[in-house]
Amino acid sequence: MNGTEPARPAVHPPKHETFDLVAMTNTDPKGFVRPVERYDRRPWGLYMARTADHPRFDYLESWLLPELGLRATIFHFTAGHEQDQDHYLDVGEFTDGGAVWTSVDHYLDLVVRTGRDTRLLDVDELLDARVAGLLDGPVAEAAVHRAAAAIDGLAAHGHDLGRWLDSLGMPISWR
Repeated sequence: MNGTEPARPAVHPPKHETFDLVAMTNTDPKGFVRPVERYDRRPWGLYMARTADHPRFDYLESWLLPELGLRATIFHFTAGHEQDQDHYLDVGEFTDGGAVWTSVDHYLDLVVRTGRDTRLLDVDELLDARVAGLLDGPVAEAAVHRAAAAIDGLAAHGHDLGRWLDSLGMPISWR
C-alpha cells in the first residue's frame, strides 16, 4: 500500500456448514443450529428450506449442487430489505455425507437476476484468502473455474438458473 489506500479488513477463514437430514437441522458457519422445515434429496443435490432469524430475511431456500460446486439460494427478504436478485449462488465444496451433508464456502458468489444478468462478487476475498494461505492454489483455481462455468451456463440460458440446471439434468423447484 502507498499510504493512501484504506486498510483491508482481515479475511475470514472459509465458512463451514452442516446439514443434518436426520436431526432436521442446519448448523451455520457461526455454529448456530437451526431447525429445517424440509430437506429433499435428489441424485444431483439437496434442497433445504428453513426459517431465518435474520433482520433482512425471514426464510431461505437452498439447493446444494455438489457436481457444480454451487449452492443456489433464494432469500425471502423482509419489507424494506428487498434486493434486486432472484438467486444467490455460493461457490464452494458441497459434500454428500449421507445423513449429514457439509459445505465449505470458497468466497466467490454470483447474483443472478433472471433474464438480465449474473454478477460475480467477492473476487477480492478469494484473492485475499489465497494470499493469507487460507486456500491452496488448486482450491482457489477450482473456485474460479466453477464460477466461470456457472456464468457461462447461466448466460447461455438467458440468466435463468432453472433453465440452465434443467439442461444439465438437474431440475430444481422452490416452495
